[in-house]
Amino acid sequence: MGTIIIALIVFGVLVMFHEFGHFAIAKMSGIRVHQFAIGMGPKILSLKDKETEYSIRLFPIGGYVKMEGEDESSSDRRSFNNKPLIIRILVILAGSLMNFVLALLLFVVIFFSLGFPTTTIQELSPGYPAELAGLKQGDKIVAINDVQIRNWDEIVSTINNNKDRSIPITVTRDSLEKTFNVSPILREETKQVVIGISPVFEKSLLKSISISFERMIFVVSGMFEFFGKLFGGQASAEDVVGPVGIIHLVGEAAKTNIYNVLSLAALISINLGMVNLLPIPALDGGRLMFLIFEGITGKPMDPQKEGFIHLTGFVLLIGLMIFMVYKDIVRFF
Repeated sequence: MGTIIIALIVFGVLVMFHEFGHFAIAKMSGIRVHQFAIGMGPKILSLKDKETEYSIRLFPIGGYVKMEGEDESSSDRRSFNNKPLIIRILVILAGSLMNFVLALLLFVVIFFSLGFPTTTIQELSPGYPAELAGLKQGDKIVAINDVQIRNWDEIVSTINNNKDRSIPITVTRDSLEKTFNVSPILREETKQVVIGISPVFEKSLLKSISISFERMIFVVSGMFEFFGKLFGGQASAEDVVGPVGIIHLVGEAAKTNIYNVLSLAALISINLGMVNLLPIPALDGGRLMFLIFEGITGKPMDPQKEGFIHLTGFVLLIGLMIFMVYKDIVRFF
């Protein structure tokens, strides 16, 4: 039960940051905001100020900010549809931007607390390829396959792509460069391709910020690659998890340590930000496409038609969500 509560808190925080992005920019722009909701369905808790109702709802599968004139015509000068185009675009983009900011902050906390992995070898696993090839503690990896190595992620990525193939690994040792041929293997218990090394960790706030940006770029690049495979038919539904799957994964991470939870939360936050920017009706990306259309043509889409398209998209997304929940339950329970 405790791990489920932690998972729900994590998911709620990610959604809250996303929706707060929309809410904050809307408020700063003078847009009238009627509702700020975390979750969907019936209200569990709510309170209201002069014009905005804040609520927590039963189903932890999302959230929303309801603005005047967002999905309908409105003559209110403070309505969303009466604000300049650039303001409306910023309001829509702000949700995903906050997810990226949150992920960056989480990575900084992790790397500054634990330190960040360098390209210098701290330990070698006895009997594994790295030790057998002649690598030693203190070696600094500078190139693999004659390609320069800048960080630990590049080491992991390159090794993962070279299972059962001998690859030249160049290190600096006593100010000299040495090259060793190493054949990565599959570690059966973790299903990871490895050579049996662990890195030296260092701590630095500035470096933690820098490496957090690098990690963000690394994850985003991986997502673009995944989307390409997904739309190209090279990925399957088994590679995707829904809300129940996310709760399960966070719960499993919570059984280990807080840093695994924070790391997974950062990855999910990036995913949430990226997915919301897809050009699908009812998602932020779909709304953004209509605004881009308005910028190109010089006139907005009819609010009623746009609202109907978003409603249709929302119904389809709910259907997809139900399907993903079913898949998650079958897969994880």
